Amino acid sequence: MKMKAIVCTQYGSPDVLQLQEIDKPTPKDNEVLVKIQIATATTAGLSARTGTPFIARLFSGLTKPRAQNRILGVEFAGVIAAIGKDVTTFQVGDAVFGMTGATTPGAYAEYKCLAQDAALLPMPTTVSMEEAAAMVEGGITAINFLQNNVTLQPNQPVLIYGASGAVGTAAVQVAKALSAHVTAVCSAASFDLMHSLGADAVIDYKTEDFTQNGHHYAVIFDTVGKRSFAECKGSLTPDGTYLDSGNASTILPMLWTRWFGRKKAILAASYVRSSEGIGQDLAVLKTLIEAGKMKAVIDRTYTLADTADAHRYVETGRKKGNVVITVG
Repeated sequence: MKMKAIVCTQYGSPDVLQLQEIDKPTPKDNEVLVKIQIATATTAGLSARTGTPFIARLFSGLTKPRAQNRILGVEFAGVIAAIGKDVTTFQVGDAVFGMTGATTPGAYAEYKCLAQDAALLPMPTTVSMEEAAAMVEGGITAINFLQNNVTLQPNQPVLIYGASGAVGTAAVQVAKALSAHVTAVCSAASFDLMHSLGADAVIDYKTEDFTQNGHHYAVIFDTVGKRSFAECKGSLTPDGTYLDSGNASTILPMLWTRWFGRKKAILAASYVRSSEGIGQDLAVLKTLIEAGKMKAVIDRTYTLADTADAHRYVETGRKKGNVVITVG
């Protein structure tokens, strides 16, 4: 049996993404076969195609993607199409959502095999598959940073930089769910969106530098890796924490502040963790979705055949929220 998939055999521009027919996988005894319905194109996911930063190649292949990494895509929603003989947690026909794992992608295909204990859960009952898949990347990243790496108190001031992106829109909502006072930094075009997500204050980064406005925040979360700890340190409260999801230069401040000073810098890998850890955050995300505390922000939708165009759009840096891909 064959299936359609987007295959990436070399690093490069979106043109390296090719629609092909390949063998349909068969689940092992402890695996489920998911018929993928929805996948996503994310800023973080672009590195698997470009091979940048170079450190990413330690996971995907030094000179070209390894055979097991040639079908990209991590976040998904779909339906269980078959199960191995030892599977007890899912049944054929179950609607599910989750992650393949950063080092074992494969969501840009009609079918994907996953271990039954992977980061995979029954679909939230209150949203569509498109909405559920769209919230996985941002939701898991925001929960990992704002719940696992800091302890927010009610009404604590939190600033989200890059608030209109996939992680940013989720971070605004997660911080509000944790009862923080949220300031969102984005362009003026996204102000209405930020207010609809619950932001208490909004700053246009084009006209105001938040590090110069005299306000102080218990947490500054840079979701796009644009503002350094050195730049943000003066805007933190005495025991404040700077969170960075996208800039490796934060490694040194993180090591330094672990031992010295009250203000901390944290760089965390939300995806390169155990499936158990990611699954726990996915369960929190599902609870927030079903409680009405998280909603999907979807900018554009593409077909599987147009995945290269989806990547091109993400690379413009102009997307608001998420870009989804309809697979099946």
